[in-house]
Amino acid sequence: MSSNRRRSDRLMLTIPLRIRGTDAAGARFNAEARTVTINRHGARVQTPQALSGVSQVRITNQISRREADFRVVGLVAPMSAQGADWGVECVDDKDNIWAIQFPPMEQGQNAESKALVECHKCHTVALMPLSLVEVEVLETSGILSKPCSSCQVISPWSYTETQVAMGAPPDEQAAGAEAAAAPSRDTRRHRRVSLQLPVQVRDYYGDVEHTKSENVSKGGFCFGSEKDFLLGQGIMVVCPYNAGGPNIEVQARIVRKQDVEGSHRKVYGVRYISAPA
Repeated sequence: MSSNRRRSDRLMLTIPLRIRGTDAAGARFNAEARTVTINRHGARVQTPQALSGVSQVRITNQISRREADFRVVGLVAPMSAQGADWGVECVDDKDNIWAIQFPPMEQGQNAESKALVECHKCHTVALMPLSLVEVEVLETSGILSKPCSSCQVISPWSYTETQVAMGAPPDEQAAGAEAAAAPSRDTRRHRRVSLQLPVQVRDYYGDVEHTKSENVSKGGFCFGSEKDFLLGQGIMVVCPYNAGGPNIEVQARIVRKQDVEGSHRKVYGVRYISAPA
C-alpha cells in the first residue's frame, strides 16, 4: 500500500478513552487514555497504563459511549512521564467505536500491506498481511506482537534479516558466478573507527542501560550488553553520553547481533533512524 493511501486512511484526532484489561501480573486495570490517530480498523492511543505483556483490552470511547475489544499490536513511541503510545487494532472489523464513517475502499484495492517478517521465538519467516496499525508499529518500534502458528503463542515479530535463497535464471547464473569470484565490496555506507565512548541505550519500555561503544561511524555504532535486544528493535540512544550534562536522544534500530563466546555478553550494531545533531 502506498504511503499516500496510508495517510489518507489515518486521521489525527484526540478522543478521550477508557482502557480496561488485565496486566502481565494478572491484576485488572481501568485507565484513562486518548487517541493520537485513528483509522478504520485501529488507532494509536496514548495512556499511562503499561500494556507490555497485554494481548487484548476493552476500549470505551467516552464521547460516543461505544466500546469494543482491541488487540494490542505494540509500542509506537517510547515510554515517557506521560505514558506511551500504543498501536491497537479492533478485534472485530465490524465494530466502529469512533462514530466516524470512513470512505469506502476503492474497487480492487486491498486494505492490507504485506511484508516478509520473522518470529523471534521460532525464527519462522512468513509473508504476512499487515494492517495500517501494524505497519506503523514496525516503522517505529520495529517489534510487532502477533500470533505465530508455529509457536502457538503471541510472539514478537520484526522485518526479517534472513536472506531467502532464490534460484537465478539460467542466463544470470554465469554472471552470478563471476560476481562471487570477485573480491567482496564493503557495503557499509560509513567508515567505522574503533572508539570507546560512554553511551546510553533506552528501549521503548523505558529500560535504560549505560555502556560503552565498541566502534562508531557517522551512521551508527556498536555496543556491548548482556541484555537481549531483538533484531529490528527500535531504541533511543545517546552517543556520547554525558552523565553530568544535557543529552539529546536519537532514534535508532538494532541491525546486528553477535554473541561473545564464553560469556552472556552480546555485541549489537545500531543504525540511526534520525541523524544525530
